[in-house]
Amino acid sequence: MADTPTDTDSIGITTVACVGAGVIGGGWAAHFLARGYRVQAWDPAPDAEARLRRVVAGAWPALTELGLAEGASQDNLTVPPTLAEAVDGAEFVQESAPEDLDLKRRLLADIDTVTPPDVVIASSTSGFPMSDMATAAANPARLVVGHPFNPPYLIPLVEVVGGEKSERWAVEQASAFYRHVGKSVITMDHELPGFIANRLQEALWREALHMVAEREATVEQIDTAITDGPGLRWPVHGPCLTFHLAGGEGGMAHMLDHFGPSLEAPWTRLTAPDLTKQLRDDMVDGCESEADGRSIAELVAERDRAVIAVQRAVAESRGRTDG
Repeated sequence: MADTPTDTDSIGITTVACVGAGVIGGGWAAHFLARGYRVQAWDPAPDAEARLRRVVAGAWPALTELGLAEGASQDNLTVPPTLAEAVDGAEFVQESAPEDLDLKRRLLADIDTVTPPDVVIASSTSGFPMSDMATAAANPARLVVGHPFNPPYLIPLVEVVGGEKSERWAVEQASAFYRHVGKSVITMDHELPGFIANRLQEALWREALHMVAEREATVEQIDTAITDGPGLRWPVHGPCLTFHLAGGEGGMAHMLDHFGPSLEAPWTRLTAPDLTKQLRDDMVDGCESEADGRSIAELVAERDRAVIAVQRAVAESRGRTDG
């Protein structure tokens, strides 16, 4: 996230419509508000506005610590009663409905109907290709994926990719806007189910489920293995560069030549295990045990403080290195 205020006028966008007010949609709303934008949100649930305002209020302390843009205020959030009113006057639309393909198709078509054709409509989908979601839209040229990581107000990554009928200008405009509001953007050249980060995350998640299912490791052991192990390196260097360093002066070449044979070893099982009731219960019980009485709100606050500290430490380290 950007540490400096955002000039909302310089990119021609001052109002963002957030369609869907759950955890992701609420996180997006909080992020845009913190960057000084007006946000018009809509969600068909009867309690949507109350839930949305709770999400925004819960995110605001972390956003305040990171630094608010000039004019940033929770008062810039409105929740109109209809979709048409929510997108009226918005220069960018962020859709964050549940992961249901038929729902996404209908909703994106509805948004397309009530939104001017030069306004980009971005979907927060975590896995559906836009080519599959845009099938009912009359004007799919401006539909793109803008996949964030949870929570969107805190984690900087956004993966942007168009569908078969998306035009390049829409992809470029979405990428530029996300960068303008402080996001780290990967603009993908090709559609890929699950995109990049989720596919990597899913591989780790599946192996974790296998280990729990086979009683090879506990939930807490798995989490500790990451938080106190490779997870400490990943904010600085991703898995590829980490293994490059593992090769010493010979770099990745030496690493592959030396450790390449281990790729044939049975160290991972990428096929997902059956999600039996026993495995589900083990995962739920393990997380409750690890939480040790801390509420979701307490865990969110703990996570937010820690991520901010990591981000600042990494930024300081890079600054010293670059200097």
